[in-house]
Amino acid sequence: MPVLEVDAATSGYGQMEVVRDLSLRVDEGEIISIIGPNGAGKSTAMKLVFGLLKPWRGSVRFLGEDVGGLAPDKLVRRGMAYVPQVANVFTTLTVEENLEMGAFTLTGPLGERKRRVYELFPRLHERRRQRAGQMSGGERQMVAMGRALMLDPKLLMLDEPSAGLAPLLVDMIFEKIEEVNAAGISVLMVEQNARKSLELAHRGYVLAAGRNELDGPGSVLLDDPKVARLYLGG
Repeated sequence: MPVLEVDAATSGYGQMEVVRDLSLRVDEGEIISIIGPNGAGKSTAMKLVFGLLKPWRGSVRFLGEDVGGLAPDKLVRRGMAYVPQVANVFTTLTVEENLEMGAFTLTGPLGERKRRVYELFPRLHERRRQRAGQMSGGERQMVAMGRALMLDPKLLMLDEPSAGLAPLLVDMIFEKIEEVNAAGISVLMVEQNARKSLELAHRGYVLAAGRNELDGPGSVLLDDPKVARLYLGG
């Protein structure tokens, strides 16, 4: 059973269709990357999966259950986590307070969950008393990912995790995504750094004008002349 299955889903804003007949699948333990030009509908697809938009047609299934249009907080309780591209930390709260906000559905002690996040992101432990608004872009991204991991999600969704980061920080964030996946968490990400995301991904989907254009193993898409010409600068 796939962790996530989107079948011929159409949605958008107002009367405007942005994604049309979108289909994608995330199996257990996979990293899936969605690439495509600006305006292709990548972020809209993520919002559709996370319940920020309702499917006008088609379906969204998570862990075998039809969740199309289900509210985000209910999806979080079922094991889905979403890190948006912008406004993804509470800037006035400390790192530790941000992590605690990520466990909002729990009432018991959080020490072990925080320990696991700090083990993955040692820099966050060093700066756990610092306000997130005083941190660099890469550090904020670590805070956002750490907060999303506090509930041990089955699926972690990342919208442009490397956006605006220096090359060294991009490498570090992708290494952390790989570590998260190695711990048994499936990952679905939208990423403008198409080459690097396909190198990491087990499979990828190429969107164009809101529709599936191509899909396949990341290594195969990397070697596809059409993908290279349109999306990889080759």
